Amino acid sequence: MPVRQLPEQIVNRIAAGEVVERPASAVKELVENAIDAGGTRIDIFTEGGGRRRIVITDDGSGMTQGDLALAVERHATSKLDDEDLLRIRTLGFRGEALPSIGSVAKLAITTRHAAEPHAWAVEVDAGAKSTIAPAALQRGTRVEVSDLFYATPARLKFLKTDRTEAEAIREVVRRLAMARPDIAFTLAGEERAPVTWAAALPGAPGRLTRLGDILGSDFRTHAIEVGSEREGVSVEGFAAAPSLTRANALGQYLFVNGRPVRDKLILGAVRAAYADYLPRDRHPIVALFVTLDPQEVDANVHPAKTEVRFRNAGLVRALIVHALKDGLAREGRRTAANTNGVAITTAFRTEGFSREGFARESLPRGGYDWRSSPAAPWPPQAAAQAPAMGFDESAQAAFDAGAPSADTRGNEAPLGDALGRPLGAARTQIHENYIVAQTNDGLILVDQHAAHERIVYERLKASLAKNGVARQMLLIPEIVEMDEASVEKLLARASELEKYGLSIESFGPGAVAVRETPALLGKANAASLLRDLAEHMAEWDEALPLERRLMHVAATMACHGSVRSGRILKVEEMNALLREMEATPNSGQCNHGRPTYVELKLADIEKLFGRR
Repeated sequence: MPVRQLPEQIVNRIAAGEVVERPASAVKELVENAIDAGGTRIDIFTEGGGRRRIVITDDGSGMTQGDLALAVERHATSKLDDEDLLRIRTLGFRGEALPSIGSVAKLAITTRHAAEPHAWAVEVDAGAKSTIAPAALQRGTRVEVSDLFYATPARLKFLKTDRTEAEAIREVVRRLAMARPDIAFTLAGEERAPVTWAAALPGAPGRLTRLGDILGSDFRTHAIEVGSEREGVSVEGFAAAPSLTRANALGQYLFVNGRPVRDKLILGAVRAAYADYLPRDRHPIVALFVTLDPQEVDANVHPAKTEVRFRNAGLVRALIVHALKDGLAREGRRTAANTNGVAITTAFRTEGFSREGFARESLPRGGYDWRSSPAAPWPPQAAAQAPAMGFDESAQAAFDAGAPSADTRGNEAPLGDALGRPLGAARTQIHENYIVAQTNDGLILVDQHAAHERIVYERLKASLAKNGVARQMLLIPEIVEMDEASVEKLLARASELEKYGLSIESFGPGAVAVRETPALLGKANAASLLRDLAEHMAEWDEALPLERRLMHVAATMACHGSVRSGRILKVEEMNALLREMEATPNSGQCNHGRPTYVELKLADIEKLFGRR
């Protein structure tokens, strides 16, 4: 078959396959155009999951008659004034969205520029353009897409249900709304109740307001502000405390120069920053905003502009890890159990003891008969024959819960300033594992094993950072055979690996000789270790997998070297443990991500007993 030039209509449909993958892709492109046009209010309406109809209206600058005629042509854009793809400051720049959508659907655009006496409209039906005609519109632009993919019926077979496609549209709009809290968004459709996100104030408070509106009030309550800046790269945003997590990584949002993107490198950085706080099966919720010179990031690596490539990816990753770790260390006392006293007080209450529940379940039909009450007075004859009723031992045995494991009341030691400290003064130990401490405004329950585990773990980490990693030299170097690409990755970072106690050198093509391994790893399986490092090298872009392996070893050592459950502690030991917790970073969680203590305020206790 000879080579031939494809018709323009076919070219547009091929391009549409790259840009417009599903209705959510069309919504993303059109909303980005509205943002680039300077809109302060954007309304999105969909029918049939966006398949039947998409309508997007904005109050932006609009287009002139001449611009409208060019806007539906391929590779026509107003966003590249100097034809420099390294200085992209807008969300759109490829000039493919409108002609691509118009080639596979029915597209109608109505727009009005401030310099025009009235609005103009154009229609594109499966690639066939109509003439520009006058129209009525007060300001901005209105874009309507009908019968998406009707010109390419094969694409319709790959779409999901209307509800699934509507949820994808909702997620796209949510991300764009998080990126621009200064713009008001309204999302409506037959699949959902209308939702409006009002424009927020500039700065961090406005950003947190918008994030709370989208991610929920729980995120606003648990949010920790983070930030870091170096060499012209700024990382800002909010991260949820370790008390608020998800079972997947879908709650992690990244924005680069205002553009929502997905980047595996950044996900790895978030995972590394939270490694000491969360269990392996839980994921944090974060919204991070990276700002840098457009020349330092390439946004033209994916047709849908959902991925970017950093010139200095290591710097961006390091800033994200630093910002998150700083914020988490600053708010280290916010654990899963002490962030919200409402959750604790709710756990204490049971439905059977609620007044409404008691009245509903206890009252017989037709009213209450006092004669059936156990507290009814005895008849005179029965009272004379009845035995004397009192608080006998057998009746009181049910209330015997056992004596505390340790009690400080017998010592009557002066509390001094201990009550004013964050973790208060130890009062008793129960079940040989939990320390009860009193503060000025409540009480604290400490898991002694988890708390001491974190303390020992932090000591080990400090020792590693101060003295370096102790090495052990192998009597006979171990030869590990791998593919050449993996060997090149490892040898390129041999100097960094050596800092962590792993000494390697080339042993011919496709092989590496291991001469030294970290002493903490004991009898390390060098082959398995190197293969794991090679697999993660591209993702982590640092020797962090080895560092994490060392930290896991340190965590295991901390677990076995800490105060065990079942050990009775003296009051001095309990108070010393509380003081060490106050001085230890990240003491709110053990190194497995579990809380080390819970806090119950006096106000919450009073609510339990109906005093408030």
